[in-house]
Amino acid sequence: MGAYDFITPSSGKDVEQAFLSAKEEAAWQYGNRGYTGTIAEKDEYELVADQPMTPTEAEKYAVHLLKDDERIRDKRGPAGAIPVDDGTWLFVGYAAS
Repeated sequence: MGAYDFITPSSGKDVEQAFLSAKEEAAWQYGNRGYTGTIAEKDEYELVADQPMTPTEAEKYAVHLLKDDERIRDKRGPAGAIPVDDGTWLFVGYAAS
């Protein structure tokens, strides 16, 4: 099987809640039978930025990570979590498809 990249915004009271919300939304939209190529396939996340960014900066950084960051390149590894200065989170990575 292959992999698709994803960049998924989400909100919640903290990063854990935002991650679970993003997974739930993706499973609802794309199904929960596996191999959706979405964040629904992820079991964990890893913080990949220390400081919140503007939404535009976060999106640019996410695209950069997809090209050059080994922390999020494994389709079975963690999603990257980027804090956004509006209180939301941007999750990025590759997922089995």
